[in-house]
Amino acid sequence: MTSQAMDLRDHIATVPDFPKPGILFYDISTLLAHAEAWQTTVERLAEAVSAHRPDVLAGIESRGFLVAAPLALKLGVGFVMVRKHGKLPGKTVSYTYDLEYGSDTLEIQENAIAAGQRIVVLDDLLATGGTMRATADLLRKCGGDVRAGACIIELTFLDGRAKQDMPVTTLISYDE
Repeated sequence: MTSQAMDLRDHIATVPDFPKPGILFYDISTLLAHAEAWQTTVERLAEAVSAHRPDVLAGIESRGFLVAAPLALKLGVGFVMVRKHGKLPGKTVSYTYDLEYGSDTLEIQENAIAAGQRIVVLDDLLATGGTMRATADLLRKCGGDVRAGACIIELTFLDGRAKQDMPVTTLISYDE
């Protein structure tokens, strides 16, 4: 099968009732384990992301790191980590955002990006969209020029794309 004809869905495992009953988890571990499928994923993301001419890719903890790091290497651009509060050494910039029940805080190292750098935000999955939006807001707070977001998977029924104020590319969509 050529990489253009490959259906990446064939390499995504579904795990019912994880992390809690009623949730169907889309697991990219099987995609990562299949060399040709993973290479195809990175190639397709590179094609989509390169159009935004990024200087830096920002990966959202933690599966976003798996997506952004090899993609940054392929595109010849920098990679920065956006992590949960307290996980990065040194001085950080924080951004707290509301969840359905409570709040969460994301951080980036203080000098991880320079003002005006063009950034694309990467994660494995777009669900409700809150974390991706908060990441974009954090990067803008640091002076970054957030151009776009990209994910392998989108759960369209959760309408996370509607929370974004930037173009978002996804490779696979699930409607239920």
